[in-house]
Amino acid sequence: MSKKSKKPWPTKAVMEQIYDKHFWGGKEFDFYSGDGSHKASIVTPYLQSVSAFLKNQNPKLSVSDLGCGDFNIGNQLTQFTKHYHAIDIVAPLIERNRKLYQSNNIEFYCLDISKDDIPLADCVILRQVLQHLSNTEIQDILNKIAHYKYIILTEHIPLSKFTPNKDIIAGQGIRLKQQSGVLIQEPPFNFKTTSEAVLNEHILPHKMGRIITTLYTT
Repeated sequence: MSKKSKKPWPTKAVMEQIYDKHFWGGKEFDFYSGDGSHKASIVTPYLQSVSAFLKNQNPKLSVSDLGCGDFNIGNQLTQFTKHYHAIDIVAPLIERNRKLYQSNNIEFYCLDISKDDIPLADCVILRQVLQHLSNTEIQDILNKIAHYKYIILTEHIPLSKFTPNKDIIAGQGIRLKQQSGVLIQEPPFNFKTTSEAVLNEHILPHKMGRIITTLYTT
C-alpha cells in the first residue's frame, strides 16, 4: 500500500515556522528576514537606488510594501514616501513592527497578499517575496497589482540562462536549485507593463545567482 503524500502547509504556517525556527538565520534576533535584508553589500546599494527613485517623485508617492518582513529595509524608505503600508502574513511579526516603528505615515497590516485585499497606493514594493511562492499565488498577486502605477520588484535569479517560472510549493527555498527564477513578463504570467528599468543588480559570490531590482510602470 502506497503512503499518502502529505499536503503542503498553508503559506501562513510556513512563514510562521520560518521565523519561529530562524530558518533564514539571525538567531540573535527576535525576527530575522535573512541576509538579503541585513547584509550591507546587498542592502546598501538597494536602498540607494530605491531611495533615489522615491526622492525624485513630486509629489511623494504612497507605497504598499508587500512582504515587509522584519522592516529593516522599509524603515529606511518611509521618510521618502507620503504614506507607507507595510504588510506581512505573520501576525506576531506585524505586532512587533507596530511597536518598534511607530510613525504617522506608517500603517502595518497582517494580510495574505495572495488572498486578501491590499491597500491602494501609487507604488508597490515586492522584495524577494514572489520567489518563495507558488505560481498560483504569484498570479493572484499580479492580478491585484496590475493597476498600480509603479512596481518595484526584486527577485533572486540564476546567473546563466535559465527556464523561468518553474512552479514550487511556497516555502523557505526558492527556484534557484531548479535553475529557475521568477520573471513576471514570461509565461505563464505574461504580466503587461509600459516600461521597465533595472534599478539595481547584485551578483552573489560562489555562483549563487544575482539579485535584481526592476522598476515597472504599468
